[in-house]
Amino acid sequence: MASIKMRNFSDEFQFKTSAQAVVPATITIEQRSGLKGASVHFYSLFLAGLFLILLGSSFSARADAYDDFVLAVKFNDASTVHDLLRQGMDVNSINGTRGETVLMIALREKSLKVFELLLKHPDIKLETHAINGDTALMIASFLGDLSAVNQLISAGARLNQPGWTALHYASAAGHVELMNLLLKKGGFINAQSPNKTTPLMMAVSSGKKKAVQVLLDSGADTSLINEMGLSVLDFSIQLEQKEIESLLRQR
Repeated sequence: MASIKMRNFSDEFQFKTSAQAVVPATITIEQRSGLKGASVHFYSLFLAGLFLILLGSSFSARADAYDDFVLAVKFNDASTVHDLLRQGMDVNSINGTRGETVLMIALREKSLKVFELLLKHPDIKLETHAINGDTALMIASFLGDLSAVNQLISAGARLNQPGWTALHYASAAGHVELMNLLLKKGGFINAQSPNKTTPLMMAVSSGKKKAVQVLLDSGADTSLINEMGLSVLDFSIQLEQKEIESLLRQR
């Protein structure tokens, strides 16, 4: 390995190899750089500026590609989404505003072709949570998208988890057919949210009589109370849901 030794503190250098071959060098500092005085400083600034320009261009290109990707998802442009995925776009890209994945965005925008394309991707993550805690299955359940819910469950999406669940959302929206599917697939009927709200409480609070009937017929527990100490009967009374109150009193 070559070593460098300064001689007599001058601007001349002597290079010595591991083979002990001595090669005299009379290269001055200015000659070594190939530039003189202020030129060295200017060249350094030029390189730094060029690096920042290239770096900024790279970030800008990535941002543009991401914007194109999200736009294609929203407009159900499966062809463009497919091409961008092949170019390396992340199938689990997250929108900064709501923290939703593009799979969730596809569901909200009813971009069914894109949804199916994303769902089939080998790297898709189904249990990612948005900022508010939503998962793709929860969103599909609230929207009443029976086909999407079926596909998500078949792909391995979890029905039950700590806190809010897909059954809470389906019950709140009163999607009876979807509720029956979730219950049939093993959705926990008395699941409790962080504040101990149950799917039955959600159905009662929303005034969804048919949803209440489905949950009661499926064995929902009417004695449970939330963190405020309220039962489903209390909800029905406070909200003046007379028909639902009557159903509950029959249990």
